[in-house]
Order: sequence, then C-alpha cells, then structure tokens
Amino acid sequence: PAAVGAKSVTAPLPGSITKINVKVGDTVAAGDTVLMMEAMKMENSITAEFDGTVKAILVQQGAQVQSGEALVEMA
Repeated sequence: PAAVGAKSVTAPLPGSITKINVKVGDTVAAGDTVLMMEAMKMENSITAEFDGTVKAILVQQGAQVQSGEALVEMA
C-alpha cells in the first residue's frame, strides 16, 4: 500500500529504465532528475514534479515500463 500523502513520479511514455539517480531517503527538489529512460531511441530525463523525500524505488535498471506506471514514490 502507498504511504499516506505519498506522491509518485510516473513514466510519461513506454520505455526502458537506463539509470536510477536517487536512492531511498534522498531529498529531491522539483525539477531534479530522478532517473533516465530510453524511449523511441532517445534518452529522456524523468524529473520530480514536486519537492520530497524518496520513500521507494518501484523499478530496477533495465526494466520495461508503460506510460503512467509509477517509478518512484515520494512523500
């Protein structure tokens, strides 16, 4: 179950996770790159839309994700 008040960073489009830039407990500011994703043969920076602390990383490097899938949980 998601933590109360938790927010998720989600995949904007289908693709593959190439790099995870954060770990559980990290403080992240809005606009910070939390991970890198390859989609349509391009590297995309996935950024946090809000300030918070990383509570859970829901994917692993190399994972295939779908559009809208939660990638990182923050509170």
